Amino acid sequence: MTQAPARTLVRVRSFGEARRWWVLGVVVTAVFMVTLDNLVVTTALARIRTDLGASLTQLEWVVNAYTVTFAALMPAGAGLAARFGHRRLFVLGLLIFTGCSAAAALSPSAATLIAARAVQGVGAAIVLPLSLTLLSGVFAAGRQRGLALGIWSGVSGLGVAVGPLVGGALVQTGSWQSIFWLNVPIGVVLVAVAMVVLTRTASLRRQVDVVGAVLVTGGLVGLVGGLVTTQHASWGSAQVVGPLLAGAALLVAFVAWEARTPDPLLPLRLFRSPTFVAVNLVNLAMYFGMFGAIFLLAPYLQIVLGDSPWQAGVRILPWTLMPLIISPFAGVLIVRLGERALVVIGMALQAAALGWIALIVADHVSFLALLGPCLLGGVGMSLVYPPIAGALLASVPEADVAAGSAAMNSLRESGGAFGVAGLALVFTGAGGSADTAGYVAGLAPAVAVAGAVVAAGAAVALLLPGRAAA
Repeated sequence: MTQAPARTLVRVRSFGEARRWWVLGVVVTAVFMVTLDNLVVTTALARIRTDLGASLTQLEWVVNAYTVTFAALMPAGAGLAARFGHRRLFVLGLLIFTGCSAAAALSPSAATLIAARAVQGVGAAIVLPLSLTLLSGVFAAGRQRGLALGIWSGVSGLGVAVGPLVGGALVQTGSWQSIFWLNVPIGVVLVAVAMVVLTRTASLRRQVDVVGAVLVTGGLVGLVGGLVTTQHASWGSAQVVGPLLAGAALLVAFVAWEARTPDPLLPLRLFRSPTFVAVNLVNLAMYFGMFGAIFLLAPYLQIVLGDSPWQAGVRILPWTLMPLIISPFAGVLIVRLGERALVVIGMALQAAALGWIALIVADHVSFLALLGPCLLGGVGMSLVYPPIAGALLASVPEADVAAGSAAMNSLRESGGAFGVAGLALVFTGAGGSADTAGYVAGLAPAVAVAGAVVAAGAAVALLLPGRAAA
């Protein structure tokens, strides 16, 4: 058997056209698992704080330790895949994620839980960018690719949004550890199936940009850490200024390094495409608003409205279910309407939903009162995911799909980390606290800021190519 050329990303074994659907199944299940863990712990934070004696800052890092490494190392995951092969790295990412899920479940302290979450993010950083690469290799451009992207996008969005519901259900019926034990059997099965349905691809034997990975990871940790510290220290204090300056300096050094290294972690040439830039700005804005809002809304439903973890998840269920229902159809609509129209409408609907929530939050809010904005936000989110993925694939050469996907996912996860830290800062700055009146006072302006950021993303989406250009 002759070896596939280096430009081939992945192929299905020759003994069945149905294998591409097996690839899709493996990919979207893995994507659901790694995106679910972004916010699955939000409805379990109160229980974790009690069981492990965690401080508020430690609870933020239980969320952000995963998000930061997930965001920072996705380009490195794409680079390693090009160096060692896509199947090998995809399986390795699943093994790391699964093993660290078990380590998180066994954590005896908040510090070990944070460490396990950070390494768990490394596995997720390998899996997610490769998922889009694998799909682009087995689904040719056209209606089938649109359907596959719709399913991928819907599952990706669903994993993030349904996290509080799944976490709440598991905590309600068991313990917070069950959140992480859930990943273990699923991960083991995925590894076994992936070894069968994916075939080896030719290695490009490129060097891995270790320096770039260290610089970007340190930069993101510094910036997020500085923002988190502002909740218990003044802006002018060394605890805040030091990490912020260090993070900014490391990110500047990262850009300078990427411009001169022969094998960059993030090829800066990709940003010469206005479409690529617009795609990433839209993703950054959407995840800032969505992550930050869900991070604050999940405790609001429990602290202020008195819901159990399960009830809190049910309250936002109309929002979380929409991507699963609508995104596959949105993927098909790309061919008729083009990416720009769907993304602009979707972002505008999400901004309106967040603004609506900011207006109605109070110490007593009925399920029906939240139903309207949750449905609106869910529909908006569903309309954005598929065309954004399609616009990304259209804006980069085939050889750069992995790097482009890694950049997109890295920036949107970074947006999520900054959303959690930034909106928590707005919350505390507006007088937010753990009591009912204080939580409402801080939540309303924080969600309003989230809506404004998403609205800015809708304006940026106007720069995407229209149907005729696509």
